[in-house]
Parts: sequence; C-alpha cells; structure tokens
Amino acid sequence: MANTWGYGAMTNHVADMINSKVILFIGANSAVANPVGAMKRALQARDRNNAKIVVVDPVYTRTAAKADMFIRIRPGTDIAFIYGMLHLIFKNGWEDKDVIAKQSYAVDEIRQEAKHWTPEEVSRVTGCSTQELEEFTKLFATSKPSTLCWALGITQHSVGSSNTRILAILQLVLGNMGKPGGGTNILRGHDNVQGATDMNCLADSLSGYYGLGDGAYKHHCKGWGVNFDDFVKRFAVSVKEPREKLGEPVKGTNFREYFYHDPKNPEDRNWRNEKGWSLSKWWQGVLKEEETFSSGNLRVLWVQGTGITSMAHQVKIKEAIDKLDMLVVAEPFLNEVAILSDRKDGIYVLPACTQFESEGYCSATNRSAQWRTQVIKPLYESKEDQEIMFLFAKKFGFYDEYVKGMKMGIVDGEIKQVKDDFKWPEDATDEIARNTQSIGNNGRTAARLKKHQENWQFFDPLTLKGRGPVEGEYYGLPWPCWDEKHPGTPILYDITKPYVEGGMGFRNRFGLEHDGVSQLADESITLPGSKVKGGHPQITKENIEKVLGITLSEEEKAKMGSSWSMDYSGIIAKKCREAGVCPCGNARARVKVWEFADQIPKHREPIHSPDWDLVKKYPTFEDQKRNFRVATKFISEQQEKDWSKEFPTIISSLRVVNLSGAGMIERTSKYLAAITPEMFAHVNPELAAKHNIKDGDMMWIHAPQGTKIKVKCIYSYSVTPDRICLPYNFAGILQGVDLSDRYPEGAKPYTIGESSNTITNYGFDINTQISEFNAGLCRLEKA
Repeated sequence: MANTWGYGAMTNHVADMINSKVILFIGANSAVANPVGAMKRALQARDRNNAKIVVVDPVYTRTAAKADMFIRIRPGTDIAFIYGMLHLIFKNGWEDKDVIAKQSYAVDEIRQEAKHWTPEEVSRVTGCSTQELEEFTKLFATSKPSTLCWALGITQHSVGSSNTRILAILQLVLGNMGKPGGGTNILRGHDNVQGATDMNCLADSLSGYYGLGDGAYKHHCKGWGVNFDDFVKRFAVSVKEPREKLGEPVKGTNFREYFYHDPKNPEDRNWRNEKGWSLSKWWQGVLKEEETFSSGNLRVLWVQGTGITSMAHQVKIKEAIDKLDMLVVAEPFLNEVAILSDRKDGIYVLPACTQFESEGYCSATNRSAQWRTQVIKPLYESKEDQEIMFLFAKKFGFYDEYVKGMKMGIVDGEIKQVKDDFKWPEDATDEIARNTQSIGNNGRTAARLKKHQENWQFFDPLTLKGRGPVEGEYYGLPWPCWDEKHPGTPILYDITKPYVEGGMGFRNRFGLEHDGVSQLADESITLPGSKVKGGHPQITKENIEKVLGITLSEEEKAKMGSSWSMDYSGIIAKKCREAGVCPCGNARARVKVWEFADQIPKHREPIHSPDWDLVKKYPTFEDQKRNFRVATKFISEQQEKDWSKEFPTIISSLRVVNLSGAGMIERTSKYLAAITPEMFAHVNPELAAKHNIKDGDMMWIHAPQGTKIKVKCIYSYSVTPDRICLPYNFAGILQGVDLSDRYPEGAKPYTIGESSNTITNYGFDINTQISEFNAGLCRLEKA
C-alpha cells in the first residue's frame, strides 16, 4: 500500500509567494513541516514585499509565532470561517466581478450560502471573534495578490474535500487564480507526494488521474503494449463464493487463484472498474465489521513507501494484521507496522534502498520534477524498489508485460515496441511522459530532466526561469508540459501568457453546458497569440478541425487518439501548438460539483463534535452505503449520542520538525530522537488542573472507540482549555503495552512511544475516505 493523500494541485510555487501581499496559512504549520521552505519564502515576502502573514489554526503554532495575525478557530470549522469571509466580501463588493462573470460557474450559489454566515454565526461556530474575521477579511480581500497555503489540517476531516474546494473558491472569487503571488499553495509533507499522486498510487484512479473506465484501461494498455482483452481477464471475479462453475476458469495473477465470471449475472462485477480498498479502511477488508463489497477477505498486505503507523485506527490495523495470511514490508528502515502484531510467522521484511542508492526523478509540490543521480550502489543485500517489484513480477509470471511499456516508443506517429530491452530509469521516465498526457506530461522526458539537473545553477530560484543552455524553460518542467518544446507551467490558469510560454485557461472537464449555462469561458478570455478567440472545449479527434479551423489528412485521422489525453501520435499537441491553443480547453471554473453529496461546500459538524446543538443544526452526511468497497458511517455515528458528555475535550494532531512523518527513520537517529525523547500531549494548565494532572505527569487519553494511549502531559498555552494537541510521529507502544521485544535485533529506534492514531476518532471524508485525524474528542485521566 503506497501512501498518497490527495490535497489538490498547487497552482503556483513556493518561491512565488514573494510576490504576495498577504499569505494565509490555514491548516498548515510550515515552520515545522510541509516543507519548511515555504516558511522561508513567506518571511522573505514580508522582508522584501511588506507582505502580511496570517495563521488560522486551532493551535498557536510555531508558524503563528512568526505571523502578523493569528486567528484561533475550532477544529472542523474551516468552511464556516471561509463562508464568513465570503459573506463580507460579497457584502462589501470586494469580489472580482470580471472573473466571476467571464470565467466561473455557479458563484451565485456560493453567494446565497454565504448570506447565512454572518460574523455572529461564524463566531458562534468557529470560536473566532467577529472583529478578527472582519479585520482579516478586509486585509485579504483588498490586498492583491494574496495567496493561501494549506496542508493536512485542511484535508484530514470528514469534510476534507469540501475544505479544499472552499479555499479554491475563495481565491477564484477574489480573482487571485492564475496570478503571480496568488493561487493556492498546497504543501506536501514529503518530497515526492506530488509524484506519487501523479502516478496515482491510490484505489480510485489510474496513473495520470485517468479514471477506472475501460477507455482509460485501453489507453494504458496501448501504451504498455499489452492486449486489452487479455489484460482484463485478470480482474474478472465473482461476488458469490462458492458458486456453480461457469465454463472454464479465468487464470488470475494474484497468487495463482482462479475466479469465475458470468457477465450476464448482475451480481457479478468487473472489479477493474471498481474502487479498491482505501489506505484508511483497508483493514475492513480483513475484519469485515462493516458491510463490505468484495469477492473475499483481504489476505496479504504489502507495505512499501508509507508509515502505516501514521494511519488512523492502530488497534484495528493490529487486529487485521493478526488475521492476515502474510504481511510484507519493503523499507530501508523497519516500518513499525511489522511489530504491531505479536504473531510469530508470516511477516517478511525486505530491505529496500534509500534514495541515495537509486536514481530517477521525483515531483515536488509545485509540479516540478527533479532528477536524482545514484550516489552509491545498494548496500549489503538491499535492493532498489523497482528491483523488488521486478522480482515479484517474475515470481508470479507477468514480468514481460510489466516491463514492456519501457520498450515502447513513437514511430511515425504510432506507438509500438522499439527495443528488446530497457534502461532504468530513463525508459521508465519516458514511458510515464508518453502515457500520462492527462496532465500534459509529454514534455517531461528523461533527457530534459537530466539537463535541468546538470544546469540547475542557470535557473532563477524565485521565478524558476532558466538562462543559457536552459533559456526559456522553467525549472523541473512543472506540468502541464505539453511537448518537448514546451517550457512547463509554473502558474496554472495564467491567461496573460501565450500557450507556448505556459499560459492556459481553466480546463474544460465537465461538458459544454450545465443547466443551460455554457461551461466555456467568455469570448473575451483569449490567450495571447491564440487563433481561437474566447472559450473553447477540450480538443478531441471529433472537434479538432472545427475548433482550430483546420483540415486533417486521412493519415492524421487514422493515427490520432480520441482526445488530447488519449493521443499517442502527438498530432493534437502539434496542431494546438501551431494554433496557440491549450489542448485541455478554455472553460469556466465550476464551484458546483453536481456529482457530490454537497454540490457546493457546506459546513457540517465533525463526526464527534463538542457541541450537540450545532450537531443538530449542521448535521453530517447520511451514512454511505458503499465507497471504496465498504460502507461508512456518518450521521448514525455522529448522532448515536452526545459524545461530548463522556469525551469533552477536542483533540488535534501536530508534527514535530525533527521526526517528520511517522518518524520511523528519524527516531533511529540518536541526535534527532534526543530533541523529542518521548511522546507527549500539549495540555492547557487549566484543563490539566481539572484532572489533577501536573506538568510532566503521565496521563491516559481515552477515545470514543474504546481505545486509549498513555503519554506525558506538557503544560502549554498554545492550546485552549477545551482542546489538546499531540504529535503523530511515534510508535512502539500500544495502549500502554511496550512492544520493544518485537523489534528485530538492532532495529529498535532510540525512542518509542504511543501512536496518537490509536485514539483517532472514527470518521472519513465522503469522497476521498481520508481519516478525520484533526477533529475528534477525547477524555483525560491521570495515570
């Protein structure tokens, strides 16, 4: 299971913040995380540009300590706070009327919802003062350009996807999208989260953000050089087991199992078109405590590239590991998922290499790629990640198909096998560039990325622009980089630049009209040098001649793919370059997502809310019958009882800079471990006094799910008396039980501790199924 939480795409880049007049950090503590470089740029913006830094957060963080203004809100109330801003923006006419009229859709519905969110109601729900809201809104709305940054504090909620949407809507309404110093800066916690997201190591889409429909599978099969009809047989399974034999078995590659599929039976499903198990609730595939939808129990867990101890519901994960047939861990350092269970067999630890022992590229949070050269050969018996996967593929009989995509190439506009062997990682990089047209990845070839690495000193660190041998290119070719002549796109949706210099409008993804309203941009929104005036649809084989005003030859039509995102021939990209037209269209940004439960973002109280009156006024969603193969509780859990009576204290998570994510690497350094030698929770002295807990005392923290952890109480005024805050960087102790004896010899870190995720409350986002790490309840007890 690979870890790639979705945050949304960063529209600008970290260094671009130096152009901002106001920088908002909301749900992000960049002084210690995500990455710290963002804080550096924010401080530079203040020094050089007199920018104001504002932090909106439940906790007084180290970022807040450097801010010009700090506004404390209750966890899980970000949407209400932003609607309070929008209420004042519309009331005072601070919105960008031109952008709303010409480049957006359904803002009137946002305007209507915002009417409800008066400063008084926002104060009641969020806890901030009306004066703070009014002062900040005026500053942010009237200082152009302004930018905002978010991270896990926004996404890790049962309304996380709505949180990210409302922030983008705020920037759209203010006209800050597509502007230097504006946009939305989503800060990733690690250096290749964006790259892993682009490759979609997720359960609900394919590489390049292609969906799970057969059209997407056919596109990838073509790029991989494999037969689609043979490929899909791997996924044909029956829901009912056992059942009467239906013809000949279909041979699967998953541990040589055989499944039977009856396409005429409505109870049979083609699982290739279904979401898999999510990282948040995979354990339900083993435990089956909620209704699940699968052909059988999950039997094997393979962990590679993620700290499972940074996932919620550690006790459930432990119970699932106990029942698995096999657990495989492929990591440079021991992943502590391996010591959660006390089982004596069925756990395999494979030594994977560090980044210094491998080569290839990673994608930064701003969509730029960076090539990394191997520093040393793999040490001892360790192997690079791809070598481990190659051995796996050979063992289970699909190695040739697995690597064939790296042997493919484009010859005279057609994709075909061009070599008998491959060179890693160059051919893998070129395969990714060919196959993921959906993000405009075609220009990010290995040769270009290696050239950027060799000439990094010729790039301006603030603009990303290159000089000399890389003249006219942006560092790392931030996608979309439409072809090998394209410079990359440092700022998304910038309509002031020609297409060939990185300009583009909003993508046309949702049809040409909705409810009788055109989804294309106004005719006045035209990229410089474009032969097509105004908004236009995404370019397809069917419409390219009409939209671009050209005539294709029969040979071109025969080679061309169905659309810009499915075209291996490169003909669509070539014709768009000649016309100065962006292949993905020039549309209106929709603020209304008609496929979602909440078509526009709405405040909904956390699953476990401290305010029963607000639960009744702003209830969560109806229970979800099926998503990612499992039912999920929402309102039934929220309104089972007033949870705050038994669990009156709000709980939030934080990071400590020296331990990064799960801390499984950093805690093996005695120097980093010495900075934070034990697990703790920040507790306001007033709250601690109610429970007779002294500074430095050990205490139990109990959660609604019946779980508990034992940690040290640290007095802190960074939190108010209604909440506590604790890091999620520890593992090795589970509900008071020391697991030290389970570490292999020499593998125990210098410091271990309880995982805060043992007491993470039940709750998941309705779209992404990300866990509600940052808005739960607990009860304190002196140990």
